[in-house]
Amino acid sequence: MIKTSYTLAEIAKEIGATVSGDENCEVNSLATLLNAGDGQIAFLANKKYRQQLNNTQASAVIISEDFLGNCPTNALVMSNPYLGYALVAQLLDTTPRSSSSIHPSAVIDSSAAIGSNVTIGANSVIEAGASLADNVSIGAGCFVGQNASIGENTSLWSNVSVYHSVQIGTDCLIQANTVIGSDGFGYAPTKGAWLKIPQLGSVIVGNCVEIGASTTIDRGALDDTIIEDNVILDNQIQIAHNVIIGEGTAMAACSVIAGSTIVGKNCTLAGLVGVNGHIEIADNCVFTGMAMVTKSVTESGVYSSGMPAADNKEWRRTNARIKKLDDMAKRLTALEKK
Repeated sequence: MIKTSYTLAEIAKEIGATVSGDENCEVNSLATLLNAGDGQIAFLANKKYRQQLNNTQASAVIISEDFLGNCPTNALVMSNPYLGYALVAQLLDTTPRSSSSIHPSAVIDSSAAIGSNVTIGANSVIEAGASLADNVSIGAGCFVGQNASIGENTSLWSNVSVYHSVQIGTDCLIQANTVIGSDGFGYAPTKGAWLKIPQLGSVIVGNCVEIGASTTIDRGALDDTIIEDNVILDNQIQIAHNVIIGEGTAMAACSVIAGSTIVGKNCTLAGLVGVNGHIEIADNCVFTGMAMVTKSVTESGVYSSGMPAADNKEWRRTNARIKKLDDMAKRLTALEKK
């Protein structure tokens, strides 16, 4: 039977916290400071919400030592409350598996290798030579192409398409409608038309990778597109052919990377970041929202280029002045010469 409630003593042991108050208090779900009630646990990780702490009705709060004096209820005290929240969310997670059995409507080729405790949802297709390791979960309407392989404990939600020869590692989570291994955008111009270049590489996804809904990862033209271990990708991201994304990198929604670019380890790309093709990005780089990366970045750091929203009149004045920058620079150079 699945455990549905925990005492604060049990949770503290799981997340490395210290109990302040009744260690036998039981909680069964998470909620915000503002909306939590009896039997629920909240957290305070951002000081701008500290006013909500004073009046919270939560049975317990995950909190740092700094705010313990203002906590009106039981507390789990730790240096990183946000990490505590994440760990408790895992403990109390009620998300079902994407499928619970092998549905009779699933079409599975006789040459496919199916491990133990594999679940496959309705109307999914597993093609010849595909390999699903132990504890793989395939949601309804998925497609796993010829000779593709999916590692242990990996879960695909509904309508995910995994093309031929794609390799996906262990403990991955792939959200609905994602496509992995579609053709890269390769064409040769000829006599006013476009000649398609077959994309002969594949996609290799490492272990513990999470990929958001409706994200597309193209297969390589010759070499493989590679997503290394512990990468997290948000929804509606485009990864072009032959891109390599380094271990531990995170990309937020609607970011795009053009072909043959190498992104280093532990980088962060915020929403709507665009990265040019055939460049390299060093490890530990952060790109803020709507940044446009047009050339290689050789040093770690924080980079920005998107213009924040402003009052329309202010924006129009600023834009008009930008158009005059070249003329102003020439005049300044002339003055300096004098």
